[in-house]
Amino acid sequence: MPPPDILVRLDAVTKDYPKLATGGDRLRALAALMLRRREAPSFRALDSIDLEVRRGESVGVIGENGAGKSTLLKIIAGVSRPSAGTVEVSGRIGALLELGSGFHPEYTGRENIGLSGALAGLSPRELARKTQSIIDFADIGSHIDDPIKHYSSGMVVRLGFAVATALDPELLITDEVLAVGDESFQKKCIEWLERYRAAGGTLLLVSHSMYHVQTLCTRALWLHHGRARMQGAAFDVTREYLAYHEAKSAARADAPPPPLGSTPRIVSLWSEDSGGRPQDVFPMGGTAVAQIVAYDPDDRPPVVLAGIARVNGVGISGTHSNDFDFVPARLAPNHFGYAIRYGPLELLPGKYIFRVHALDPAGLRLFDTVTSEFTVTGEIRDYGFVRPRQTWLPGRGRP
Repeated sequence: MPPPDILVRLDAVTKDYPKLATGGDRLRALAALMLRRREAPSFRALDSIDLEVRRGESVGVIGENGAGKSTLLKIIAGVSRPSAGTVEVSGRIGALLELGSGFHPEYTGRENIGLSGALAGLSPRELARKTQSIIDFADIGSHIDDPIKHYSSGMVVRLGFAVATALDPELLITDEVLAVGDESFQKKCIEWLERYRAAGGTLLLVSHSMYHVQTLCTRALWLHHGRARMQGAAFDVTREYLAYHEAKSAARADAPPPPLGSTPRIVSLWSEDSGGRPQDVFPMGGTAVAQIVAYDPDDRPPVVLAGIARVNGVGISGTHSNDFDFVPARLAPNHFGYAIRYGPLELLPGKYIFRVHALDPAGLRLFDTVTSEFTVTGEIRDYGFVRPRQTWLPGRGRP
Protein backbone atom coordinates (compact mmCIF):
# COMPACT_ATOMS: atom_id res chain seq x y z
CA MET A 1 0.00 0.00 0.00
CA PRO A 2 1.16 3.62 -0.56
CA PRO A 3 2.44 5.70 2.40
CA PRO A 4 -0.30 7.12 4.69
CA ASP A 5 -0.22 10.57 3.07
CA ILE A 6 -0.70 9.12 -0.44
CA LEU A 7 -4.25 7.98 -1.20
CA VAL A 8 -3.71 7.12 -4.87
CA ARG A 9 -0.62 5.93 -6.71
CA LEU A 10 -0.63 4.89 -10.37
CA ASP A 11 2.48 3.49 -12.01
CA ALA A 12 2.55 3.06 -15.82
CA VAL A 13 -1.18 2.35 -15.94
CA THR A 14 -2.39 1.29 -19.38
CA LYS A 15 -5.90 0.35 -20.47
CA ASP A 16 -6.81 -1.38 -23.73
CA TYR A 17 -10.34 -2.04 -24.93
CA PRO A 18 -11.01 -4.65 -27.64
CA LYS A 19 -12.39 -3.32 -30.90
CA LEU A 20 -15.75 -4.97 -31.48
CA ALA A 21 -17.02 -3.22 -34.60
CA THR A 22 -17.83 -6.43 -36.50
CA GLY A 23 -18.80 -10.01 -35.75
CA GLY A 24 -15.30 -11.10 -36.74
CA ASP A 25 -13.80 -8.68 -34.21
CA ARG A 26 -15.99 -10.16 -31.47
CA LEU A 27 -14.95 -13.72 -32.35
CA ARG A 28 -11.25 -12.79 -32.39
CA ALA A 29 -11.58 -11.01 -29.05
CA LEU A 30 -13.35 -14.03 -27.50
CA ALA A 31 -10.71 -16.41 -28.84
CA ALA A 32 -7.92 -14.19 -27.50
CA LEU A 33 -9.51 -14.17 -24.06
CA MET A 34 -9.99 -17.93 -23.99
CA LEU A 35 -6.45 -18.60 -25.21
CA ARG A 36 -4.94 -15.80 -23.08
CA ARG A 37 -3.45 -14.12 -26.14
CA ARG A 38 -3.20 -10.44 -27.01
CA GLU A 39 -3.60 -10.60 -30.78
CA ALA A 40 -7.15 -9.22 -30.76
CA PRO A 41 -7.48 -5.71 -32.22
CA SER A 42 -7.74 -3.16 -29.43
CA PHE A 43 -8.00 0.53 -28.71
CA ARG A 44 -5.59 2.05 -26.15
CA ALA A 45 -7.59 4.38 -23.90
CA LEU A 46 -4.73 5.03 -21.45
CA ASP A 47 -1.01 4.71 -22.08
CA SER A 48 1.54 4.54 -19.23
CA ILE A 49 -0.07 6.99 -16.81
CA ASP A 50 1.79 7.88 -13.59
CA LEU A 51 -0.08 9.77 -10.88
CA GLU A 52 0.09 10.38 -7.14
CA VAL A 53 -2.69 12.03 -5.13
CA ARG A 54 -1.79 12.97 -1.58
CA ARG A 55 -4.18 13.36 1.32
CA GLY A 56 -5.78 16.80 1.31
CA GLU A 57 -4.87 17.53 -2.33
CA SER A 58 -7.32 18.49 -5.03
CA VAL A 59 -6.37 17.30 -8.51
CA GLY A 60 -8.18 18.19 -11.73
CA VAL A 61 -8.13 15.90 -14.77
CA ILE A 62 -8.64 17.73 -18.06
CA GLY A 63 -8.60 16.86 -21.72
CA GLU A 64 -10.75 16.61 -24.80
CA ASN A 65 -13.57 14.09 -25.18
CA GLY A 66 -12.08 10.63 -25.64
CA ALA A 67 -8.78 11.54 -23.98
CA GLY A 68 -9.20 8.83 -21.31
CA LYS A 69 -10.41 10.91 -18.35
CA SER A 70 -13.42 8.78 -17.41
CA THR A 71 -11.42 5.59 -17.93
CA LEU A 72 -8.79 6.86 -15.50
CA LEU A 73 -11.40 7.60 -12.83
CA LYS A 74 -13.05 4.21 -13.27
CA ILE A 75 -9.70 2.49 -12.72
CA ILE A 76 -9.01 4.52 -9.57
CA ALA A 77 -12.55 3.86 -8.29
CA GLY A 78 -12.12 0.12 -8.87
CA VAL A 79 -14.88 -0.06 -11.48
CA SER A 80 -12.39 -1.11 -14.18
CA ARG A 81 -9.05 -2.91 -14.09
CA PRO A 82 -5.95 -1.73 -15.96
CA SER A 83 -4.50 -3.82 -18.78
CA ALA A 84 -0.99 -3.09 -17.47
CA GLY A 85 0.63 -1.14 -14.65
CA THR A 86 -0.18 -0.95 -10.94
CA VAL A 87 -2.87 0.90 -9.00
CA GLU A 88 -2.67 1.46 -5.24
CA VAL A 89 -5.59 3.12 -3.49
CA SER A 90 -6.16 3.55 0.24
CA GLY A 91 -8.92 5.27 2.16
CA ARG A 92 -12.68 5.45 1.75
CA ILE A 93 -13.71 6.48 -1.78
CA GLY A 94 -16.84 8.27 -2.91
CA ALA A 95 -17.28 8.19 -6.68
CA LEU A 96 -19.69 10.17 -8.87
CA LEU A 97 -19.05 8.77 -12.31
CA GLU A 98 -21.65 7.97 -14.97
CA LEU A 99 -25.11 9.40 -14.40
CA GLY A 100 -27.20 7.00 -12.36
CA SER A 101 -24.40 4.51 -11.75
CA GLY A 102 -25.08 2.68 -8.51
CA PHE A 103 -28.81 3.51 -8.49
CA HIS A 104 -31.51 0.89 -9.09
CA PRO A 105 -33.88 2.28 -11.73
CA GLU A 106 -36.96 0.57 -10.29
CA TYR A 107 -36.39 1.87 -6.74
CA THR A 108 -37.50 5.29 -5.59
CA GLY A 109 -35.02 8.00 -4.73
CA ARG A 110 -35.61 7.39 -1.03
CA GLU A 111 -35.06 3.64 -1.44
CA ASN A 112 -31.86 4.28 -3.39
CA ILE A 113 -30.58 6.47 -0.57
CA GLY A 114 -30.98 3.50 1.74
CA LEU A 115 -29.38 1.12 -0.76
CA SER A 116 -26.39 3.41 -1.44
CA GLY A 117 -25.88 4.09 2.26
CA ALA A 118 -25.96 0.40 3.13
CA LEU A 119 -23.49 -0.45 0.35
CA ALA A 120 -21.21 2.30 1.63
CA GLY A 121 -21.22 0.74 5.11
CA LEU A 122 -23.53 3.12 6.96
CA SER A 123 -25.30 1.57 9.92
CA PRO A 124 -29.12 1.76 10.05
CA ARG A 125 -28.82 4.40 12.78
CA GLU A 126 -26.39 6.52 10.73
CA LEU A 127 -28.58 6.13 7.67
CA ALA A 128 -31.70 7.20 9.54
CA ARG A 129 -29.85 10.24 10.88
CA LYS A 130 -28.53 11.33 7.48
CA THR A 131 -31.46 10.54 5.17
CA GLN A 132 -33.29 13.84 5.66
CA SER A 133 -30.15 15.91 5.09
CA ILE A 134 -29.56 13.98 1.84
CA ILE A 135 -33.12 14.68 0.72
CA ASP A 136 -32.78 18.37 1.63
CA PHE A 137 -29.50 18.70 -0.29
CA ALA A 138 -30.91 16.99 -3.40
CA ASP A 139 -33.94 19.32 -3.27
CA ILE A 140 -36.04 17.37 -5.78
CA GLY A 141 -39.31 17.70 -3.84
CA SER A 142 -41.92 14.95 -4.06
CA HIS A 143 -39.89 13.19 -6.77
CA ILE A 144 -37.86 11.61 -3.96
CA ASP A 145 -40.62 8.96 -3.80
CA ASP A 146 -40.70 8.36 -7.59
CA PRO A 147 -38.71 5.57 -9.27
CA ILE A 148 -35.27 6.66 -10.46
CA LYS A 149 -36.10 5.60 -14.02
CA HIS A 150 -38.43 8.60 -14.24
CA TYR A 151 -35.73 11.10 -13.18
CA SER A 152 -34.05 13.56 -15.51
CA SER A 153 -30.24 13.43 -15.73
CA GLY A 154 -30.06 16.56 -13.57
CA MET A 155 -32.21 14.99 -10.85
CA VAL A 156 -30.04 11.87 -10.84
CA VAL A 157 -26.90 13.99 -10.37
CA ARG A 158 -28.59 15.97 -7.59
CA LEU A 159 -29.40 12.79 -5.71
CA GLY A 160 -26.01 11.21 -6.40
CA PHE A 161 -24.13 14.26 -5.17
CA ALA A 162 -26.37 14.53 -2.12
CA VAL A 163 -25.62 10.91 -1.18
CA ALA A 164 -21.88 11.52 -1.63
CA THR A 165 -22.00 14.51 0.75
CA ALA A 166 -23.38 12.28 3.50
CA LEU A 167 -20.84 9.46 3.12
CA ASP A 168 -17.88 11.67 4.15
CA PRO A 169 -15.30 9.99 1.85
CA GLU A 170 -11.57 10.47 2.27
CA LEU A 171 -11.29 10.69 -1.52
CA LEU A 172 -14.12 12.09 -3.66
CA ILE A 173 -13.99 11.28 -7.38
CA THR A 174 -16.29 13.35 -9.61
CA ASP A 175 -16.78 13.20 -13.37
CA GLU A 176 -18.44 16.34 -14.80
CA VAL A 177 -21.04 16.55 -12.03
CA LEU A 178 -20.85 20.36 -12.12
CA ALA A 179 -21.86 20.42 -15.79
CA VAL A 180 -25.39 19.18 -15.03
CA GLY A 181 -28.08 20.96 -13.06
CA ASP A 182 -29.16 24.53 -12.65
CA GLU A 183 -27.00 27.42 -11.45
CA SER A 184 -28.24 27.33 -7.86
CA PHE A 185 -27.44 23.63 -7.48
CA GLN A 186 -24.01 24.08 -9.09
CA LYS A 187 -23.30 26.84 -6.58
CA LYS A 188 -24.43 24.59 -3.73
CA CYS A 189 -22.11 21.82 -4.96
CA ILE A 190 -19.13 24.16 -5.26
CA GLU A 191 -19.72 25.53 -1.75
CA TRP A 192 -19.85 21.98 -0.38
CA LEU A 193 -16.66 21.03 -2.27
CA GLU A 194 -14.87 24.06 -0.85
CA ARG A 195 -15.94 23.09 2.70
CA TYR A 196 -14.89 19.50 2.01
CA ARG A 197 -11.45 20.63 0.87
CA ALA A 198 -11.07 23.03 3.80
CA ALA A 199 -11.80 20.14 6.17
CA GLY A 200 -8.95 18.11 4.66
CA GLY A 201 -10.87 16.12 2.04
CA THR A 202 -9.13 14.89 -1.11
CA LEU A 203 -10.70 15.66 -4.48
CA LEU A 204 -10.16 14.15 -7.93
CA LEU A 205 -12.21 16.19 -10.39
CA VAL A 206 -12.79 15.71 -14.12
CA SER A 207 -14.13 18.87 -15.73
CA HIS A 208 -14.20 20.74 -19.03
CA SER A 209 -14.48 23.98 -17.04
CA MET A 210 -11.03 25.48 -16.55
CA TYR A 211 -12.63 27.98 -14.17
CA HIS A 212 -13.70 25.17 -11.84
CA VAL A 213 -10.33 23.41 -12.10
CA GLN A 214 -8.53 26.66 -11.25
CA THR A 215 -10.96 27.40 -8.40
CA LEU A 216 -11.16 23.95 -6.80
CA CYS A 217 -7.86 22.26 -7.66
CA THR A 218 -4.22 22.80 -6.72
CA ARG A 219 -2.82 20.39 -9.33
CA ALA A 220 -3.99 19.19 -12.73
CA LEU A 221 -3.30 16.36 -15.15
CA TRP A 222 -3.86 16.97 -18.87
CA LEU A 223 -4.66 13.79 -20.79
CA HIS A 224 -4.25 13.85 -24.56
CA HIS A 225 -5.10 10.77 -26.63
CA GLY A 226 -4.63 8.59 -23.57
CA ARG A 227 -1.23 9.96 -22.57
CA ALA A 228 -0.21 12.47 -19.91
CA ARG A 229 0.62 15.60 -21.90
CA MET A 230 1.26 17.80 -18.87
CA GLN A 231 1.03 17.52 -15.08
CA GLY A 232 1.65 20.23 -12.49
CA ALA A 233 0.15 23.33 -10.87
CA ALA A 234 -3.50 23.78 -11.88
CA PHE A 235 -3.05 27.29 -13.28
CA ASP A 236 -0.01 26.26 -15.35
CA VAL A 237 -1.70 23.20 -16.85
CA THR A 238 -5.01 24.93 -17.58
CA ARG A 239 -3.19 27.87 -19.19
CA GLU A 240 -1.41 25.53 -21.58
CA TYR A 241 -4.63 23.63 -22.26
CA LEU A 242 -6.48 26.84 -23.11
CA ALA A 243 -3.58 27.93 -25.33
CA TYR A 244 -3.80 24.59 -27.14
CA HIS A 245 -7.49 25.14 -27.84
CA GLU A 246 -6.85 28.73 -28.91
CA ALA A 247 -4.36 27.43 -31.46
CA LYS A 248 -6.97 24.96 -32.72
CA SER A 249 -9.53 27.75 -32.92
CA ALA A 250 -7.10 29.90 -34.89
CA ALA A 251 -6.62 27.06 -37.35
CA ARG A 252 -10.39 27.00 -37.87
CA ALA A 253 -10.65 30.77 -38.24
CA ASP A 254 -11.67 30.49 -41.89
CA ALA A 255 -14.69 28.33 -41.06
CA PRO A 256 -18.05 30.17 -41.10
CA PRO A 257 -19.19 31.18 -37.59
CA PRO A 258 -22.23 29.42 -36.08
CA PRO A 259 -25.54 31.26 -36.58
CA LEU A 260 -26.22 33.95 -34.02
CA GLY A 261 -28.77 32.65 -31.59
CA SER A 262 -27.46 29.15 -30.84
CA THR A 263 -24.72 29.85 -28.27
CA PRO A 264 -23.09 32.75 -26.38
CA ARG A 265 -21.04 34.84 -28.80
CA ILE A 266 -18.73 37.84 -28.95
CA VAL A 267 -20.55 40.06 -31.41
CA SER A 268 -17.87 42.74 -31.66
CA LEU A 269 -14.56 43.81 -30.13
CA TRP A 270 -12.69 47.03 -30.72
CA SER A 271 -10.25 49.33 -28.90
CA GLU A 272 -10.56 53.02 -28.04
CA ASP A 273 -8.50 55.75 -26.44
CA SER A 274 -9.53 57.35 -23.14
CA GLY A 275 -11.74 59.80 -25.02
CA GLY A 276 -13.85 57.05 -26.62
CA ARG A 277 -12.34 57.38 -30.09
CA PRO A 278 -11.58 54.14 -32.00
CA GLN A 279 -7.85 53.58 -31.81
CA ASP A 280 -5.42 50.69 -32.23
CA VAL A 281 -2.12 52.51 -31.53
CA PHE A 282 -1.35 53.55 -27.94
CA PRO A 283 1.71 55.13 -26.33
CA MET A 284 3.43 53.21 -23.54
CA GLY A 285 2.02 54.56 -20.27
CA GLY A 286 -1.17 55.69 -21.99
CA THR A 287 -4.71 54.35 -21.66
CA ALA A 288 -6.45 51.77 -23.83
CA VAL A 289 -10.07 50.69 -23.55
CA ALA A 290 -11.35 47.38 -24.92
CA GLN A 291 -15.03 47.56 -25.87
CA ILE A 292 -16.95 44.27 -26.09
CA VAL A 293 -20.47 43.39 -27.18
CA ALA A 294 -21.56 39.88 -26.20
CA TYR A 295 -24.67 37.90 -27.05
CA ASP A 296 -26.52 35.23 -25.05
CA PRO A 297 -29.49 33.29 -26.47
CA ASP A 298 -31.21 33.13 -23.05
CA ASP A 299 -30.95 36.91 -22.53
CA ARG A 300 -28.66 36.53 -19.49
CA PRO A 301 -25.27 38.29 -19.33
CA PRO A 302 -22.62 35.78 -20.40
CA VAL A 303 -19.33 35.57 -18.53
CA VAL A 304 -16.58 37.24 -20.55
CA LEU A 305 -12.93 36.21 -20.21
CA ALA A 306 -10.69 38.97 -21.53
CA GLY A 307 -6.96 39.36 -21.69
CA ILE A 308 -3.91 40.66 -23.51
CA ALA A 309 -1.44 38.53 -25.46
CA ARG A 310 1.50 39.10 -27.72
CA VAL A 311 0.65 38.96 -31.40
CA ASN A 312 2.25 35.48 -31.54
CA GLY A 313 -0.34 34.23 -29.02
CA VAL A 314 1.77 34.23 -25.83
CA GLY A 315 -0.57 35.24 -23.01
CA ILE A 316 0.28 38.18 -20.74
CA SER A 317 -2.81 38.73 -18.60
CA GLY A 318 -6.44 37.71 -18.35
CA THR A 319 -9.46 38.06 -16.11
CA HIS A 320 -13.11 36.97 -15.84
CA SER A 321 -15.99 39.43 -15.73
CA ASN A 322 -17.51 37.44 -12.82
CA ASP A 323 -14.41 37.97 -10.66
CA PHE A 324 -15.79 41.39 -9.78
CA ASP A 325 -19.13 42.85 -8.66
CA PHE A 326 -19.71 43.85 -12.24
CA VAL A 327 -22.94 44.21 -14.20
CA PRO A 328 -22.62 44.78 -17.97
CA ALA A 329 -24.75 47.31 -19.82
CA ARG A 330 -27.87 45.94 -21.47
CA LEU A 331 -27.63 47.26 -25.02
CA ALA A 332 -30.58 45.42 -26.60
CA PRO A 333 -32.41 42.13 -26.12
CA ASN A 334 -29.77 39.36 -25.73
CA HIS A 335 -26.90 41.88 -26.22
CA PHE A 336 -24.66 43.15 -23.41
CA GLY A 337 -21.84 45.69 -23.33
CA TYR A 338 -18.53 45.32 -21.47
CA ALA A 339 -15.56 47.69 -21.34
CA ILE A 340 -12.13 47.22 -19.78
CA ARG A 341 -9.84 50.21 -19.22
CA TYR A 342 -6.11 49.43 -19.21
CA GLY A 343 -4.00 52.25 -17.95
CA PRO A 344 -1.38 53.30 -17.52
CA LEU A 345 -0.21 50.70 -20.04
CA GLU A 346 2.89 48.99 -18.63
CA LEU A 347 3.39 47.08 -21.88
CA LEU A 348 6.68 47.49 -23.70
CA PRO A 349 6.53 48.70 -27.33
CA GLY A 350 5.35 46.05 -29.75
CA LYS A 351 2.31 44.40 -31.27
CA TYR A 352 -0.34 42.83 -29.05
CA ILE A 353 -3.88 41.47 -29.21
CA PHE A 354 -6.93 41.82 -27.04
CA ARG A 355 -8.28 38.26 -26.75
CA VAL A 356 -11.88 37.84 -25.56
CA HIS A 357 -13.88 34.68 -24.88
CA ALA A 358 -17.63 34.23 -24.38
CA LEU A 359 -18.67 31.70 -21.73
CA ASP A 360 -22.15 30.70 -20.62
CA PRO A 361 -23.71 32.77 -17.78
CA ALA A 362 -22.44 30.27 -15.18
CA GLY A 363 -18.86 30.51 -16.49
CA LEU A 364 -18.76 26.75 -17.18
CA ARG A 365 -18.32 26.40 -20.94
CA LEU A 366 -16.39 28.44 -23.48
CA PHE A 367 -18.15 29.06 -26.80
CA ASP A 368 -16.48 31.85 -28.74
CA THR A 369 -13.11 33.60 -29.10
CA VAL A 370 -12.42 36.92 -30.82
CA THR A 371 -9.17 38.92 -31.09
CA SER A 372 -8.31 42.49 -31.97
CA GLU A 373 -4.76 43.64 -32.73
CA PHE A 374 -3.20 46.82 -31.32
CA THR A 375 0.24 48.40 -31.10
CA VAL A 376 2.12 50.02 -28.21
CA THR A 377 4.66 52.69 -29.17
CA GLY A 378 7.60 54.18 -27.33
CA GLU A 379 11.38 54.39 -27.20
CA ILE A 380 12.86 52.17 -24.53
CA ARG A 381 15.59 49.53 -24.37
CA ASP A 382 13.97 47.25 -21.76
CA TYR A 383 13.37 43.61 -22.62
CA GLY A 384 10.31 41.40 -22.25
CA PHE A 385 6.62 42.29 -22.44
CA VAL A 386 5.93 44.58 -19.48
CA ARG A 387 7.75 47.26 -17.55
CA PRO A 388 6.90 47.05 -13.83
CA ARG A 389 7.38 50.20 -11.78
CA GLN A 390 10.98 50.12 -10.60
CA THR A 391 13.72 52.27 -9.12
CA TRP A 392 17.51 51.77 -9.28
CA LEU A 393 19.23 52.23 -5.89
CA PRO A 394 22.80 51.97 -4.65
CA GLY A 395 23.44 48.42 -3.41
CA ARG A 396 24.59 47.47 0.10
CA GLY A 397 27.31 45.12 -1.10
CA ARG A 398 26.36 42.08 1.02
CA PRO A 399 23.16 40.30 2.18
